[in-house]
Amino acid sequence: MSEQDRLYIPKGFRVASTKAGIKPSGGLDLAVFVAEGPCVAAGTFTTNRICAAPVKWDQARVPTAGARAVVINAGNANAATGRLGEENVARTAAATAKLIGCKPDDVLVASTGIIGHQLPMEKLEAGLAVVLGSLSADESEFHQASHAIMTTDSKPKIFSARRKIDGENLSLFGLAKGAAMIGPRMATMLGFLFTDAKIRSEDLDMILKAAVEVSFNCISVEGHTSTNDTVLCLAKGRKNGEPLQGAALAAFAELVGDACNDLARKIPEDGEGATHLITIDVEGCRDREQARTIARAVADSPLVKTAIHGADPNWGRIVSAAGYSGILFEESDVSLWLNGTALYRDGSPLAFDAQTVSDGLKAEREVHIRLVFKLGQASIRFWTCDLTAEYIHLNADYTT
Repeated sequence: MSEQDRLYIPKGFRVASTKAGIKPSGGLDLAVFVAEGPCVAAGTFTTNRICAAPVKWDQARVPTAGARAVVINAGNANAATGRLGEENVARTAAATAKLIGCKPDDVLVASTGIIGHQLPMEKLEAGLAVVLGSLSADESEFHQASHAIMTTDSKPKIFSARRKIDGENLSLFGLAKGAAMIGPRMATMLGFLFTDAKIRSEDLDMILKAAVEVSFNCISVEGHTSTNDTVLCLAKGRKNGEPLQGAALAAFAELVGDACNDLARKIPEDGEGATHLITIDVEGCRDREQARTIARAVADSPLVKTAIHGADPNWGRIVSAAGYSGILFEESDVSLWLNGTALYRDGSPLAFDAQTVSDGLKAEREVHIRLVFKLGQASIRFWTCDLTAEYIHLNADYTT
């Protein structure tokens, strides 16, 4: 394994994954992360009123200082499955707890896949027995787990870093999945962070929520908020020593922010059928929520997305999307740049070479939209992707 591919595995965590038979494809579909002892854990979740059974389970249990495991299955969302779906989450946690020697409440659960189908519990429980008998701290197992949680993703999404904080080398490993049904809050996506930092439960909860707010809550593929969105962070610090505080806590918060930003950006970059990753910077708003609202309107516009896909510098679609976002402003408050070329300034169009801008869109996978307002000092960065015929094919045939 090259240095570039090296993973920094936090002390005290093991993982294994297997083909439990949940995915129709027969691929890897079950991964379990287990800590050697109790962990501090925090989480953020979908705001969809139709939320999956595992979301409800986890919401009732984090933040906590007693988490021991995270069970993740792909191929079945266990969403819109009624009382039986909730019973199956409890059954999953109980089976895991029995095998590792903890309480069911210490087990967190996440699912992704098709909505409205009951979990095949016999297959899942048989898979748990296999997985929990082969746990490992080896880097290759962590790599494999990143594949086991994928559905329509074209590639795994991993973050790994080690930093010296408070005189100690602390590691953070993160993984995520998501390529469609992505729309904040939250964006279908799952994210998991594991670290050997020692931190208070309330501090981890605050840090994770702040990091998610400007990362996973700033991505969109088509604006469809999933039923299963979950981000969990587990911290297994040393028994001795004090929890991080002051400058050390701030340094750890920066690390968590870096992980969330990296993983979040990789989701629209891997959007189903996408040929462009679009970064939208909205600046000069009254507050961050206004900036996010404008950015989301632009990001979710099918006309903006298809223009980018077709390398058409049709800037009118961008400013008109900002105009219907619901945020009050005057035309003269708006300026626009596309890939560094000024197209619209203070409410008036500018002369530019359309062919040159179009050629740039064709040549580069990454596209940068910058909208600047005269309303205040707040800004936000948002990520989305273009809309292609391949996206339509993938989703038209998803269940058939």
